[in-house]
Amino acid sequence: MAEPLIDEERDATGERAAARESAADGDPAGARGAAPGCGEYDSDLNCLMANATRGHRVLLASLLGEIDLYPGQERVMGALWDNGPQSQNGLARIVGIDVSTMTKTLQRLERSGFVSRRPDPANRRISIVDVTPRGHALRPEVDRVLAEMHRRMTQGLTAEQTDELLTLLSVVRNNLCPEARVVEGLEGHPADVARDG
Repeated sequence: MAEPLIDEERDATGERAAARESAADGDPAGARGAAPGCGEYDSDLNCLMANATRGHRVLLASLLGEIDLYPGQERVMGALWDNGPQSQNGLARIVGIDVSTMTKTLQRLERSGFVSRRPDPANRRISIVDVTPRGHALRPEVDRVLAEMHRRMTQGLTAEQTDELLTLLSVVRNNLCPEARVVEGLEGHPADVARDG
């Protein structure tokens, strides 16, 4: 099973606080807080990736906070918008997170009124998750946030450089997340990918 990619219950509060602190200091993108030094390893790929990832999450938490979402919830909503009602387990597979993380995410989304859960008529032990009217109304706002994220991440890059970045990040993702290769049909079962390296 895929490892949880996001644990918004634990991380989002700190990321929103960091984004607010950066904005209060005149740094709305959170760039100052996103790049603590790695000493002599500042140009090391590991340091750059860690800092870029942290900066991405801080900014995403800030932008999503404006529409009452936490990082990771936009991916769950997107999976529902694209695939229709799903079981909780099916939704966790689509998004690539652990079922327990999905449970927490759905509880929060349900409290916010963005999703509803109902028993599956064929098997009442299974809950079917669906988007509420309030959740459907959120889609343009999520699209706006994601477009702003894209704009900020690619600022200063040409279209060709952006395409190259997407290609290279896909390779890095597939190297680090074997289950992504299975979804894309590039490899066999994740256990086989990990074993065969």
